[in-house]
Amino acid sequence: MAFGVTRDELNNWKSDVIKGEIAFLTHFWYDERFPNSNSVTKVGCSDINKLIEWGRQYGLKPEWIHKYGQFPHFDLLGSVQLDILKKCGRYDHIVRFRLLEQS
Repeated sequence: MAFGVTRDELNNWKSDVIKGEIAFLTHFWYDERFPNSNSVTKVGCSDINKLIEWGRQYGLKPEWIHKYGQFPHFDLLGSVQLDILKKCGRYDHIVRFRLLEQS
């Protein structure tokens, strides 16, 4: 279940993904399988090859891509999420979702 994201943010992410851009969407989230994570960052791009190459630079494997219709994406959780967001300069996501407090 997703929380803390607006419809406009979701629609902008979808639009950017469809355009073939690498797009980030972080939201609060709960899944009992991951009790130590309360947020997830979805990094998507409709250009699968571009997404694969983007992921490789962070050690992400192509088989980890969720291929849901027009919105293929990686799900980033925990320390991997924080590390990649830092490397990509996405401090807005880090601050908004209090990711430093969780590490």
